[in-house]
Amino acid sequence: MNLSLQDPFAVAKEYPETLTHKLQYGHSVVIQFNHKGDYLASGLSDGSVIIYDLTCNAGVITILHHQGHVRPICSISWSKCGRYLLTASQDWSCKLWDLNKVNRREEEEFEDPPVIRSIKFDGPIWSATLHPENHFLFTASLFDDDPVLVDMSTKVIQVHKLSTIPLQLQHQDDSASADGAKEPKSVKKTDRQMTLVTTFSPNNGAYIFAGTSKGWLNIISTDTRRTVHSIHIANSNIKNLVISPNGRKLAINSSDRIIRQVSLPDLINISDPSEWDFEVEHKYQDVVNRLQWNSVAFNHNAEFLIASTFGQSSQDIYMWETSLGSLIKILEGSSEELIDVKWNSHRCTIGSTGLDSGTIYLWSIQFPQKWSALAPDFVEIEENIEYEEKEDEFDIIDEVALNRKRLEEEDAIVDITTTETADARGFDTTMNSFIIPINYELPLTFIDKIT
Repeated sequence: MNLSLQDPFAVAKEYPETLTHKLQYGHSVVIQFNHKGDYLASGLSDGSVIIYDLTCNAGVITILHHQGHVRPICSISWSKCGRYLLTASQDWSCKLWDLNKVNRREEEEFEDPPVIRSIKFDGPIWSATLHPENHFLFTASLFDDDPVLVDMSTKVIQVHKLSTIPLQLQHQDDSASADGAKEPKSVKKTDRQMTLVTTFSPNNGAYIFAGTSKGWLNIISTDTRRTVHSIHIANSNIKNLVISPNGRKLAINSSDRIIRQVSLPDLINISDPSEWDFEVEHKYQDVVNRLQWNSVAFNHNAEFLIASTFGQSSQDIYMWETSLGSLIKILEGSSEELIDVKWNSHRCTIGSTGLDSGTIYLWSIQFPQKWSALAPDFVEIEENIEYEEKEDEFDIIDEVALNRKRLEEEDAIVDITTTETADARGFDTTMNSFIIPINYELPLTFIDKIT
């Protein structure tokens, strides 16, 4: 749609309200938009990955199944350039896909497969996240084991284990051993901690944020792989850690039915971790229904926070305004419990997956057309009205003055070659993003699979 036909007040609206699309291809369990918002990757329960092109009315352009997973997908992570995709599955493996090698003939896939790196762990995987600048580096949280930092830059994949013990408890163990105390007894199973979720800091990936089963938030240096700061946030499991794209806010979803919004310190300019202050700004909860939250997400400037609810009785997405911490909208329209929720800021779209059917629900903004942008005197009317002629409407106009005005307007220089650097919502349109190639000469049998 031509942006000049859209109401500028509607374009400036920052959050969607209407359920506009339902995507149904297999049983989707997890979704992820790429950084520019052109593509949507959907992980299915059979281990396949579907990629939708959002610029072409959400059409399926490829299916990642050759040399893929055999169990349900548990997490998807895009590289910043949009060319590489990291998938983690319940088959205990993580695979790095090169999207430049998809949509080819079967004989070409065997010669140069799209999976360029693959690793299998000794247990289930909670989630895996790519480094924001290095697509060969990712962090993963493992079931009943310490989190890992994996370097896949070479064929020999290097796996580095990260600590789960908070920094304060590490110092207690060090002081006890220095005083000559006996070796501590084995930790009870009920006292053990597990890292349930990990993610990189969004700016340069210098730090890894890890949430444990005891409510601790550990910040680990990516270079040294050591814990530099720890803070006790909650007394229950940390299920989700989401950092806003601008790196200013952190949302922590825990099992105590509370979402905590934390204001992040300047991790780049403040080099001393002891000076970091993680202040809890707001706590979001439903005190009436006591709802659990499945997943949370920020928009691009952290002005809004959304969360999907747990339980068959609730089928909505809650939206809060982060500056005041107030509930401003409840997105309705789905007929089932929603699991994974993501925010596509570039297209102002919210996506979520249904638990029962695996349908992908998309909420967007419906832009009203403004025809007066093409004709300043254009007026829209709902019904026929009787036109009243103005007194001077058909008076004789000075032709000399009229021609002089037209000549002045013709002298104005109009640039029709330079492209706009920002769209109607202020996003940078010059940002390069990888375009997934489509081979239109594929056999008809393959096309039938993806349509």
